[in-house]
Amino acid sequence: METRRKIIVTGGAGFIGSHTVVELIDAGYIPVIIDDFSNSKEWIIDRLCTLTQSTIMYFKVDCKNYETMHEILRGLGDIEGIIHFAAFKSVGESVDLPLKYYNNNIGSLTTILQLITDLNIPKLVFSSSCTVYGEADKLPVTELTPIKKAESPYGYTKQVGEQLINDAKKEGAVILRYFNPIGAHSSGLIGELPIGRPENLVPYITQTAVGIRKQLQIFGNDYNTFDGTCLRDYIHVVDLAKAHVKAIQYLDTNKITETFNIGTGKANSVLEMVKTFEAVNNTKLNYKIVARRLGDIEQIYADTKKANVLLKWKANFGIKEALRDAWNWELNNQT
Repeated sequence: METRRKIIVTGGAGFIGSHTVVELIDAGYIPVIIDDFSNSKEWIIDRLCTLTQSTIMYFKVDCKNYETMHEILRGLGDIEGIIHFAAFKSVGESVDLPLKYYNNNIGSLTTILQLITDLNIPKLVFSSSCTVYGEADKLPVTELTPIKKAESPYGYTKQVGEQLINDAKKEGAVILRYFNPIGAHSSGLIGELPIGRPENLVPYITQTAVGIRKQLQIFGNDYNTFDGTCLRDYIHVVDLAKAHVKAIQYLDTNKITETFNIGTGKANSVLEMVKTFEAVNNTKLNYKIVARRLGDIEQIYADTKKANVLLKWKANFGIKEALRDAWNWELNNQT
């Protein structure tokens, strides 16, 4: 196995991908980034090289381009696996531009699966999402919780992606269903980098705190939760990144295709996130309660026992560390 240490990381300059590159290097792998930089910045590569004290190979290419991808991967020689992050990820945009999402998210995975077959690449780790569960009838959700009708084209691309993998790669794949990734690397060198208006809560919090956004809106305080705001399972991105390394290692001895929830197993409310951010960072936020937002799920959090036992992985950080690191990243990247 020592000859096969190269791991292709599609979308490796993105939020989760970049943190996974750091963890792969730390674990002794050789990550090779494939990214078209449509949802990331090329200078992240320099940050990764600084952070890891390594020279990181990368290629600027669209994952849907089979011919170019085939030429690149064949030229790299033995490849141990592919971690496939590259996808568009905005729920709202997917509603407005469904064909963009179907073409990119499903098209890129189809190409990756074909390359894996043609080049005999043994391992695949796929970036899925807890959105596949929708509004679950019973909490916490396990990997056996029924998959419901997708609330958005984005969510549907994740459901289709999982089915594609189960159909096309019946062994040697791990599907990771993320809950809500937040935070940043403690160095402040890499973190979440929204292009335009943030879609996720924590970058909107940090951008409001630093003055880029005038006000944070909390959508609804009349849900059936302890403080009336929505509940989510927020996981530190470094913990999430480590799960990908564990998934690659799991496939050393397990040749099946398997699915895992990757979360903390705890639920925190939107209001709790705001109050914790203020307390941890000694910073006041300008926020306002507004009407509910269409399509928001009231609450969801993970049962992570399967990942704890089989992947030998667990989340080590909580929301305090994640919100501290997210704020440090925001402050370090003001120009």
